[in-house]
Amino acid sequence: MSVDFKEYMSCLEEDHPHVQALEASYHEAGRILSPQGLNNYLEGVKAMCVLGRGPDLILSYIQEIPQVAKEVGEDVIPDIIEAIMKISSHTSGTVLVLLLQSLPLAARRFGEAGMIRNYMKLLHTMVGRAPRGIRPMMENMEELLSKLTLGGLRRWVMWGMQAHTRDLDGQMAYFSLSSESSKSMLQKERRGTLFVDNQRKLNFYLRALWGRAFFMRPTAGDYENRLGLRPFIEDYFVHMPDAFDDFHGIPGMECYRAVAAHAAAHLVYTENPIEARELTPAQMKCIDLFEDARIEHLAIQEFPGLKKMWLPFFANYMAGRDPATPLHPAMELMTKASHMLLDESLSDDTGLMTIITGFRKALADDPKNNQASWNAGMEFYHLMYKAAGLPSLNILENSPIPYRDDNRYVWGFAELAWNADGAEYMPASGEQLRRDVGLMEFINEVPNEFAGDDAEEIWTLKTELMPYEDMGVSINETLGPEPISEPFHYPEWDYHIQLHRPDWATVIERRQPLDDPEIMDNILVKHRPIAARIRHLVDAMQPEGIVRKRGYEEGEEIDLNAAVNAMIDIRRGISPDPKINIRITRHVRDLAVVILLDLSESTNERINKDDPEDESSILSLTREATGLMSWAIDSIGDPFAVHGFASDGRHDVQYYRFKDFGESYNDDVKARMAGMKGGLSTRMGTALRHAGHHLSEQPVQKRLVLLITDGEPADIDERDPQYLRHDAKKAVEDLAMQGVYTYCLTLDPMADQYVARIFGDNRYSIIDNVERLPERLPAVFAALTG
Repeated sequence: MSVDFKEYMSCLEEDHPHVQALEASYHEAGRILSPQGLNNYLEGVKAMCVLGRGPDLILSYIQEIPQVAKEVGEDVIPDIIEAIMKISSHTSGTVLVLLLQSLPLAARRFGEAGMIRNYMKLLHTMVGRAPRGIRPMMENMEELLSKLTLGGLRRWVMWGMQAHTRDLDGQMAYFSLSSESSKSMLQKERRGTLFVDNQRKLNFYLRALWGRAFFMRPTAGDYENRLGLRPFIEDYFVHMPDAFDDFHGIPGMECYRAVAAHAAAHLVYTENPIEARELTPAQMKCIDLFEDARIEHLAIQEFPGLKKMWLPFFANYMAGRDPATPLHPAMELMTKASHMLLDESLSDDTGLMTIITGFRKALADDPKNNQASWNAGMEFYHLMYKAAGLPSLNILENSPIPYRDDNRYVWGFAELAWNADGAEYMPASGEQLRRDVGLMEFINEVPNEFAGDDAEEIWTLKTELMPYEDMGVSINETLGPEPISEPFHYPEWDYHIQLHRPDWATVIERRQPLDDPEIMDNILVKHRPIAARIRHLVDAMQPEGIVRKRGYEEGEEIDLNAAVNAMIDIRRGISPDPKINIRITRHVRDLAVVILLDLSESTNERINKDDPEDESSILSLTREATGLMSWAIDSIGDPFAVHGFASDGRHDVQYYRFKDFGESYNDDVKARMAGMKGGLSTRMGTALRHAGHHLSEQPVQKRLVLLITDGEPADIDERDPQYLRHDAKKAVEDLAMQGVYTYCLTLDPMADQYVARIFGDNRYSIIDNVERLPERLPAVFAALTG
């Protein structure tokens, strides 16, 4: 079906001087774009007409967008249209024209659709925070893109926005490159060698070596920080950082050649993936080390000169590294092993040389078999574990040698395949089958109803099996595996770049073991004087319902006594009191509360360490205070929940729901609270966001998160003590924007150093004497909500 282009040009006069030129551009777009891409392109023409910003905007769109699609693909067209529509509400048509005219240049410099999307997001952020600077920056975009990567441009823009937030003249000077600070930051963010300037050279280089084409693509490796991402291979594309600085005297172009040759060797010499089943990430990193050596060995056998290119990276690094910042012992050992594998002249008097000798012997027998890498890598893992311990994955991922990729290409993972014969899923290896069966088949045929993940088949019933009717408990609840929730992903604030890292932390809701509910009942007996004072607080905070207040000039009813007195005054010739009305108000407590408990390892510490008979811990006092608090709020009638959290890195923030909003404070809740345990670390910001998620589902006007913690935010995968503090502060601010009030009750006597910066003034209390927690917690709640 033919398309009448003039229908999309209804906003222009038929005799407009550019109509013929626009039709020519449309026909050119028809040769570049697919039918779907052409449809998106024409819908964009409509959108530009709807904006009503003049014919120049439409002309620029029609002429420039096909060139952008030619460079980075047509899938980016809807994203560009959406971004322009958003930006148009903040700026003029002239700026939009300049933006569109700069897009082909940006597409050529970035060369990848994802980077164009990030570029448009950056411009959208800028027009909202520094609108005066967008036009001068567009006018200087050619110079900026010739010197900066996308990450460098972003940091340059962010610095200018922060430095000149309210200085409009300063914005103009900075973004027009006329101020000294602008030039200084430009020089600081300028990278040595850009990928886009050398892509053709690298293509010819690899074709000269292996006589075939390799697909390479830039990534915004330094978008979030200057360290950038490691190269990687995905879908047969070699993804390289968009810029390389010189590395210990090795030029950036040599870094690109080394990366390209190493990645190409993976693609050429990896015939079968290595099975990753039952391996830990640390073991995989050790195997990676020897797999890199294997493919480099094969490449050097074919092209001996490659060794002269790769070897200086190790030699120059060892000679020029800063002694003030030593590597972790495990990474030191891995770097040393990589150097020895590449340089046969090096030796070692430890067990490392034995492993390398055996690996070289296996390569001599069968260099194409990657089983040699698996065997040597596992031996090296045990050697490293004995010599340096097992470091975190962050340490193992940050190799100091920049030319090696992250090796995701060499690994094979078992995938799930659908089975039509009643099975829910089946691993591709065919090892385990999950089936729905009937009750009698389950009872008569299952040899072991408590089989684990190693079973060949897993049979499931559509309903729970209750073997003992009087208990009313299913097999899964008594002996089954611990149920966990679907993962919840939350962003995390990086104060270095002043942006959220999207979906950075993962929350998984788990259950803790149960205990005797009488433990919670005994708390009221133990703290009887405190419970009596709490009872008075409860009585004072009970909602009063309908309240009639007299003495108002306007109200819902007339106060007869006051009206009679007013008439008497009028008859006596005296000015009457006009306050003869009654106001009727309804006093209700429209409030929901989450009591959020820090259940990190430090809560297990005993309070009186000098008294061996006193086993009281921070956790036990937290349990007692929460028990008193729950009893009090339950008496008032406010909806509330009791949740806890601990973390084992950003991928495993464990969240425990001891009591939810819809539950009463009954024996089931008490059993869960009695069994609470402490362990792991404190990723506070993510836990606050998840608590806010549950609070946002409550149909109330006021929402409160009451956090009880014994220390500052910390986790095993984050060394910077300020990082999680800033993230917690940002989480508190984000919750405040959603109408959630956050208050912290901390048991850390040194909390003055950080708690005010996280929660704000008058939004925290420090309890120096931990033993007073059961007494202070209800009083704090009454002060906040009374």
